Amino acid sequence: MDVAAAINTLLSPGAGHDPYPAYAVLRSAGPIIGQNQTFFVTGYDAVDAILRDPLMGTYDTVLLDDQWSDWRENRGVALFVDSMLRQNPLNHTRMRRLASGVFTARRVGRLREAIVAQVDDALAELETHAVDGAVDVMGHLAYPLPIGVICTLLGVPPQDRGQFRRLAEALTAVLEVRWSEAQGRAAHEAAGELTAYFEALIAIRRREPRDDLVTALAAAHDAGGDKLTADELMGNLALLLVAGFETTTNLLGNGLWLLLRHPDLAARLRADPELAPAFVEEILRYDSPVQLTERFAAGDTTVGGLPVPAGSELVLLLGAANRDPARFRDPDRFDPDRPGNAPLSFGAGAHYCLGAPLARLEAQVALPALLRRFPELTAAGEPVRRDRLTLRGWATQPVALGSRRAASVD
Repeated sequence: MDVAAAINTLLSPGAGHDPYPAYAVLRSAGPIIGQNQTFFVTGYDAVDAILRDPLMGTYDTVLLDDQWSDWRENRGVALFVDSMLRQNPLNHTRMRRLASGVFTARRVGRLREAIVAQVDDALAELETHAVDGAVDVMGHLAYPLPIGVICTLLGVPPQDRGQFRRLAEALTAVLEVRWSEAQGRAAHEAAGELTAYFEALIAIRRREPRDDLVTALAAAHDAGGDKLTADELMGNLALLLVAGFETTTNLLGNGLWLLLRHPDLAARLRADPELAPAFVEEILRYDSPVQLTERFAAGDTTVGGLPVPAGSELVLLLGAANRDPARFRDPDRFDPDRPGNAPLSFGAGAHYCLGAPLARLEAQVALPALLRRFPELTAAGEPVRRDRLTLRGWATQPVALGSRRAASVD
């Protein structure tokens, strides 16, 4: 595979099945390659520097208006563009400050007991779905658990949660580098459904306010001034919901897949849950739940020794940077004992993922609990990948629970 073939592979359907050989080819050509104002960045230091550079912008309304005049006709695209994900200063700073004010470490910390309880309930529920001792851990744990946690934070009633996997699956297609016309239509329809749902829930929370994110963000909008527009309110609620569980779902699925293929390491984590933070960091590094993001150069600059003209698009391959041998020794080996582990899976700089601490906490609780509850847990067939690269994860992952059980989450 040469560089052109590697780029073509990453831009083609099925790229998410195994992008790492293509990453290696691109990385062998240098930390950044490209021309004609499109660059692919694979080096850890280069990706980290771009993410932290205030002169590197994201896709916002100005850029989209210049390149795609009718982008607002797709509600799915518009919903994300109206969120902090697709905003630059000063809009991003304003939205981020509002969200940070309600998405606090205190509020996330208070969720630990709720997460432990939800993990215990989810593991008990997992058994009820087993057929001949086998069950799809994605459909019956890795999806419902993060949905339950983020909905608790948002204030979404439990009876409403069943629809969100379907809506997120359709909506997040527009975050991929390439998506089809059919996927665009599905995202448009899903955005309409999600907007209608939040409009109804906001109306309820205005009458019956609670200590949750929907109430807090709706109050910010209602305060007027330059706090939060109606479109921004919807965009950020959708972002917090979708990003709040899609990335965690992939983290859980990718982590379990790795642990089942390294039974010696799974046994260590089962015996000592205190190792969970190091295991989770290595899962994030080895198989990132978010594989790429993009930035645009506001002015002429140099990245990794290569001149980058103003207006250039930079595709930041987070999954490649996390396996950069210049940063990580023996990067293709899964090693939870790796020193100085600092993956870029949740980004860096101003757009660092707001929900990263919550995703880490959920994985640190759920993975050792799953291994301890089912000490004979094994794979029960071949898992199936989702056809996604940006949000890379599993669609299904069958496991055999075994005959022995522990009582509950410790």
